[in-house]
Amino acid sequence: MSDLGDFTEFDADDSESSTPADGATGDEDGAAADEDEAFEEMDIEPSGRDRGIGVLSASEGLAICEDERETCLRAYVTVGNRSDVRIGKYLLVPYPDGERLFCRISALEYAQEFRADDATEIHARRAMRSGGIDEQDFKFMATLEPVAVLYGTGDDMKRRMTDRVPKPETVVRQATDKSEIKTGLKIPEDGVFLGHLSVGGEKVQTAAEPPTIDYRLKDDYEAGDPLVFRHTLVAGGTGSGKTHGSKNILRQYLAEDRTYPIEGEDRDVSPCLVMFDPQDEYAQMHDDGDLPEEFQRRCEREGIACGGHEDTTAFVPKVSGSSYAASHHRAEQVEFTIPFSMVYSNPWLIAGSQLNDNQYSALHYLLDRFEKEYGEDGTYDQFTTFLDDPALKEELDESGRVHEATFDAVKRRAYGFGGVFDQDARPITDMVKQFVRSGGISVVPTYHINDSRSKTTVVLALASMLVDEKLSNSPRYDRIKETPLILGMDEAHNFLTDADNVQARKVIGKFTEAAKQGRKERLGLFLITQDPQDIADPVFKQINSTVVLNLGDEDAISAVNIPANLESKVPYMEKGQMVVYSPDNSEPVEIQGLATCVTKHGRE
Repeated sequence: MSDLGDFTEFDADDSESSTPADGATGDEDGAAADEDEAFEEMDIEPSGRDRGIGVLSASEGLAICEDERETCLRAYVTVGNRSDVRIGKYLLVPYPDGERLFCRISALEYAQEFRADDATEIHARRAMRSGGIDEQDFKFMATLEPVAVLYGTGDDMKRRMTDRVPKPETVVRQATDKSEIKTGLKIPEDGVFLGHLSVGGEKVQTAAEPPTIDYRLKDDYEAGDPLVFRHTLVAGGTGSGKTHGSKNILRQYLAEDRTYPIEGEDRDVSPCLVMFDPQDEYAQMHDDGDLPEEFQRRCEREGIACGGHEDTTAFVPKVSGSSYAASHHRAEQVEFTIPFSMVYSNPWLIAGSQLNDNQYSALHYLLDRFEKEYGEDGTYDQFTTFLDDPALKEELDESGRVHEATFDAVKRRAYGFGGVFDQDARPITDMVKQFVRSGGISVVPTYHINDSRSKTTVVLALASMLVDEKLSNSPRYDRIKETPLILGMDEAHNFLTDADNVQARKVIGKFTEAAKQGRKERLGLFLITQDPQDIADPVFKQINSTVVLNLGDEDAISAVNIPANLESKVPYMEKGQMVVYSPDNSEPVEIQGLATCVTKHGRE
């Protein structure tokens, strides 16, 4: 019996009957026959519906290892999903028992489906003349980086380290559930708002309302100390939006309902922000600015503090030869001066950067002797007159207490501060209750001070007073000791740089100790810089939360010490894009800050 089916029934005689009739042509009959026998085309759709973006592939192995370099987790991405897949996107791989592996895409690769060489003239010219690319000839593979294993659902959802391998051909889907993403990245539900989670500059979208995922810093004592008191660094180049972003962050700390408990007392107190402002931009936090109504409603829905902060005062240092006039903000302006008495506890304020240890000891002795003779009210002019006394110089040299060469060196370095101390304004030491107040913003603008040494002296004198009072066991000003304090410092690299001189060592030592004790004393440093590599290492090591915007300098990028996968993105980030590295808060992530500043910003 033949296997050819109907062809065994063929009769040669039938071919004659197929001869065309008179007047008919073979072509016409053939056309009619073709029309009758043509195959009917049908649209065939596969049963069911595709889920996810692809499946796990075990073709090159499938492994979860303690050594992440040996982990091998790859997924085949189907043709229809390839255009939506990006490096950094978050995915979920389910286990049979309901647990999920939360991971991110770390690499994307096209691999050949068939053994062929497409680097030929024929292939190239055929592709150049074709209307598109047939992706079905290639495999599109995504390399996945495990982040955590999720288990439980809803409010009971938790995460743990990756400790099991998923099965081959498991369907891989994009993470679109807000709770799963926040749990997978360890992002807290509540806290200080920084921005919205993003990948490659695009906000991560979910099925929730609002569809974006808010990124917040922990700000309560349930899971440790508020991160504000474990210090923050904002690093970004010129034009990256660091001032815009910093205003948005700092404004959240002055929200009406944000308070912190006072140790040993049964009460909560709103924090005070003291901001040292070299570009005269932060006093604008007093004003609302031009805020669209839709933006304000959105902020209200998402629990974001918005609008100017009425209790904002610009404390303007009175310095000889400089005048301050500001029309770009409506905050109250209060002049003050630095009394020379503040030098008694911090002699390095007039030591400059050239005194050695022996000369510094001599300066300390001279100040002690001056204070005994002139008291607390001794002025800078009286101190220089005191140093001009030749009898004092001779006495100290003959007694062996201070060599005349050392005396002359101290005298030269101590001169030149007449424009800073004891000016015609109220001393800042008489204004502490006004300067440090619960729920207030005190901005110290220094843009109008032309002399860099005078500017540094003003900033370090005030900052040292605040730090000393916070760390003291017998404070002179209880207001400073009892008020939660955020000490903001723009262009921090100018004041906290590491250098081999007396002044630098004293400053760095003081701020390092302040950073270490910040959690206990409710003192948080908020440092802003475009040169993070110049921040002294002892201070930098105490920073817990690092916010990085666009940086173009390789040394600056390396200094912020963020993971390599995010470090490579930093030079290409647009204005407002940020990388947040806060190990005690979440996995390292990319976020998008608010495009609109929540207070007034800019001089237009």
